[in-house]
Amino acid sequence: MALLIGRVVFGLTFASHGFQKLQGFNAMADKFPDPLGLGSELSLILVIFGELICGSAFVLGFLTRLALLPMIFSMMVAFFVAHGGVVSEGELAFVYLFIFVTYLLTGAGKYSVDGFIAQKVKG
Repeated sequence: MALLIGRVVFGLTFASHGFQKLQGFNAMADKFPDPLGLGSELSLILVIFGELICGSAFVLGFLTRLALLPMIFSMMVAFFVAHGGVVSEGELAFVYLFIFVTYLLTGAGKYSVDGFIAQKVKG
């Protein structure tokens, strides 16, 4: 049950960041940070995908470990590149990174789409 509560709370919070970016896409597209040299617009699109789409899949516990990969990558870039790996400057990115790596190790838990599929496969 704790995995479910954590997934819902942190997943919805994370997805809300992506939704805000999606709503402000036109205003942000030209000036969004481009730490990997992909271009501001593409960087923004990838972050929206990682936050909104993967965050939503995380909430449902659907393909959880796969969905976590872009989320972890985004938070690694945010923490280590954008904030220089300094916890006091990138605290939120650090917390999300820690949580997402923990879920990568534990999985979604029993109360998830992944858990439901695993029960059906077992018989």
